[in-house]
Amino acid sequence: MRKFANLLFWTLVVFLVPVAAFAQDGGGSDASWGYALGAGIAIGFAGLGCGIGQGLTAGNTTAGIARNPGAAGAMFTNFILGMVLIESIAIYGLVIGFLLQGKIQ
Repeated sequence: MRKFANLLFWTLVVFLVPVAAFAQDGGGSDASWGYALGAGIAIGFAGLGCGIGQGLTAGNTTAGIARNPGAAGAMFTNFILGMVLIESIAIYGLVIGFLLQGKIQ
């Protein structure tokens, strides 16, 4: 429980310190912070999901080839195809992040 509380505290610090640092003096209603947050979340979740997917794919393919070296050719072809499709999801997240960044004034 202590580790979770520590993690939660530092997560809040990381998210709230930049907000305080870039606070405006006036009462302006600039809503571009939402676009910036959306761009960061899009890139972050795309990278996180693709990293997990690529790790699982590479690990399972390596284990499969170690168990049955004769099927390495077919597994390698499917491995490369899977990695390409996983990486395309990361590129979609990057494109969405750039599109949202373009809306920031």
